[in-house]
Amino acid sequence: MTTGSTEGILIKTRQRWLGEAIELVSSMRFAISLLTLIAIASVIGTVMKQNEPMPNYVNQFGPFWFEVFNQAGLYAVYSAWWFLLIMGFLVLSTSLCIARNAPKMLRDMRSWRDNVREQSLRNFHHSMAWTLVEGVQAGATRLAAQVRGRGYQVKLADKDGAILIAAKQGAANKLGYIFAHAAIVIICLGGLLDSDLPIRFQQWFYGKAAFNGNGIISQIPERYRLGLGNPTFRGNTLIPEGASSSTAIIPQKDGVMIQDLPFTIQLKRFIIEFYSTGMPKLFASEVVVRDHQTGRETAATIKVNEPLIYDGVALYQSSFEDGGSKLKLTGYAMRGGANTRFDLAGEVNGSTPLAQVPGGYTVEWSGFRPFNVENMNAGGGNGGTTSGDARAVNVGRNINRGFMDGLDKHLGSSAKNANSKDFKNVGPTVQYKLRDQTGQAREYLNYMQSMQIDGAYVFLAGMREQPDQPFRYLRIPADENDSVVEWMRLRAALANPQLRQEAARRYAQHAIAGTRETPAALREQLQQSARRGLDIFAGDGSQSGFIAVTRFLEKLPAAEQEKAADIFMKILNGSMWELWQAARVQDGQKPVASDEANGRFLQLSINALADAGFYPAPVLLQLAGFEEIKASVLQITRSPGKKVVYFGCLLLVLGVFAMLYIRERRLWIWIKPGADGQGSQALMAMSTQRRTMDFDREFEQMKVRLAPASASPRH
Repeated sequence: MTTGSTEGILIKTRQRWLGEAIELVSSMRFAISLLTLIAIASVIGTVMKQNEPMPNYVNQFGPFWFEVFNQAGLYAVYSAWWFLLIMGFLVLSTSLCIARNAPKMLRDMRSWRDNVREQSLRNFHHSMAWTLVEGVQAGATRLAAQVRGRGYQVKLADKDGAILIAAKQGAANKLGYIFAHAAIVIICLGGLLDSDLPIRFQQWFYGKAAFNGNGIISQIPERYRLGLGNPTFRGNTLIPEGASSSTAIIPQKDGVMIQDLPFTIQLKRFIIEFYSTGMPKLFASEVVVRDHQTGRETAATIKVNEPLIYDGVALYQSSFEDGGSKLKLTGYAMRGGANTRFDLAGEVNGSTPLAQVPGGYTVEWSGFRPFNVENMNAGGGNGGTTSGDARAVNVGRNINRGFMDGLDKHLGSSAKNANSKDFKNVGPTVQYKLRDQTGQAREYLNYMQSMQIDGAYVFLAGMREQPDQPFRYLRIPADENDSVVEWMRLRAALANPQLRQEAARRYAQHAIAGTRETPAALREQLQQSARRGLDIFAGDGSQSGFIAVTRFLEKLPAAEQEKAADIFMKILNGSMWELWQAARVQDGQKPVASDEANGRFLQLSINALADAGFYPAPVLLQLAGFEEIKASVLQITRSPGKKVVYFGCLLLVLGVFAMLYIRERRLWIWIKPGADGQGSQALMAMSTQRRTMDFDREFEQMKVRLAPASASPRH
C-alpha cells in the first residue's frame, strides 16, 4: 500500500470520526442529557444555600462532607467549572443542531414542492378526483382563487398541457423549531453573561483576587477591587442612616471582592412599618444618589419590589440591619461571693474590653434588635403552675428538668403553633460574644424586659457554644422591682461560705425556736445538716445545683433515698430562705415578708440557681438603654444579560406557540384536459406533518368547497 493511499485512509477516518462526533453533539439525546444534568444542578443550587461563608458549611456538614462538597463545587454551583462546561456544551449542541437543520427548514419553507407527479398525488391518503366543466386554464384560475380564499399561498405551474396548483399554509411552523432552539442558546448566553465568568476572567488574566482580611474598604488595595468597567456583578452594601457608600461587596468562596460604583449612595432615612402584631409590614430606604462624573444628585425611595435603576445599575431593597446602635448595659457578676455590678457601654459591630472581670475577656457586640415578636401561646411549658411555698419544691422535677427543657415551646418564630397563636412584642434583645484571652468564645442573647412564662415574670438569658446551635435559656425570676437584683443577691450569698454558715445558724435557731427545752446537740446537728445542704447545692466547681443533690442522694441505700430526699429538700429550702434574709441584712435591707409572692420568687430563684451551672459566663450583661441606628442593606446589580434572557424567553414563547398551534398544510391540484375534449379533470391531494381530526375535517370542507355537488367527484 502506498503512502498516499495510507494518508487518504487516515484523512477519511478522521473525517468520519469528526462527522460522528458532530452528529452526536448535535443530537437530541445529547441535548436532553445536558438539560437533565443542568436540572439536577439547579435543584442542588436551590436546596443548598450558595456563597455562604465556609465556616457555615463546616458547621452544617462536618469536616469530611464539607471537603467532599467543596471539591465538587456545590457551594457555588452556578459558577462551578463543570456547570459552566455543561452550559457551554449545551450552547454548542444547540448551535450545531440549528446549523444542521435550519437551512433545510428554511429551504423547505420557501419551497412549493411543485415537482410532484400526478401518480404520486393519487397515492396520498387525502386525495380526490372530479370533473370540471371549465377548461384547464379557467378551472385552474377559479380553483386557485378558492384555495387562496382559504388562507393558502398559491402558485401555478405548467405541466405539459396540465396545470399544477401548489398551495401551502402554516409554513411558519418550522420557525417555531428554529426559535425554540435559538432561544436556548440565547438564554444560556445571557445567563453566562450575568454569571461571575467576567469576574473569573479578570482573576485569570488581570491578577484580581478575593480579599479575606480586615480593613477599611477605602484602604483595600487595587488587586481586590473591580473597576467601573466590570460588565456584570451582583453585590450588597450596608449603609447606616446618615452614612453613604460608593462600593458593593461581592461574596466569594474564599473572601470578598470590592466593586467600585460610578455613584455614591447616601441613606437619608430608613422607614419601617409594622402590623398590629409587631411583624414588619414595610421597609424602605430614602436615598440620594450622587453621580461621580456630573455631580448630579437624585433623590429616590427604594422599596421591596420597587428598585431604583440608575446608569444601568439596579438597587434593590434587600433587608435591614443594625447600623451601629449605641448600647448601655449593666453587668452583674455570675461568679464568686461578691455581689458586684458595673456599667458598660458598647456599639453594635464593635468590641469592648471587659476590664471589670478577671480573665482578659472581650465583649464582641454582634447584634441588637429593638423589638422581638414571639408566639407566647405556643403550647404548654415545662413549668406549669407551682406552689407559693418555698419549702414545697419538687426535687424530682428540678433534677430532671435540665437546662430550660422545652423553652422552645414558648419562644422563637421557629416554634409557632398553628392552632394557638398569641404574638407579642417582648422587647429589645442584645446579642454578643464573650471571648477569653485564649481566643475561645461563646455567644449570648439576653432580653431586656421580663416576660410572663408559666405564670411568672422572668428574664431570659440565652447561651450557645456554636453558631449553628439554638440558644439555651436561663430563667432569672424578676423581683418586686422587675429587676434581677434580688436573684443576684441570693446568687452571691450562696457562693459566700460565711453567709452559708450564718444561714445555717439562723435556720437551726428558727426551726426549733418553739420548744421550751432544746438540747444544744440537736441544734448543732440541725445547723450542720443545713450547712451541708447549702454546701452541696452551692457545689465545688464541677457539680452544683440539683445535679449535686442527686449525686449525694445516690450514695444512700435505695430504700432510704425517697425519705432522705424529702428531708433534704425541706432543710435546703428553709436554709435558702434564711440565706436570702441574711444577705439582705448584710446589704442593709429589711427582711422580706414570709408570704406567697416571696415564697414563689424563692422557689423560682432556686430553680434558676440550679440551672446557673449550665450558664458558663463570668458576668451577665443586661441591656439598660440604647440609641438605635438603623442600616439598610441594598443589593446592587449590573446585569446586561437580563435583556438577552428576556429576548430569549420571548423567542421561546413564540417558538413553542408556533410548534403547537401553527399546523403546516400542503395542497396540490392537478388539472388536465378531459378525455373527450370537453371540460377538464381535477385531482386534489393534501398532506400535513401530523394527521389530526382537525385536518380530516379541513379536508372534508375543502372537498365541499372545491367540488360542489353539481360536479362529479371521483375518489
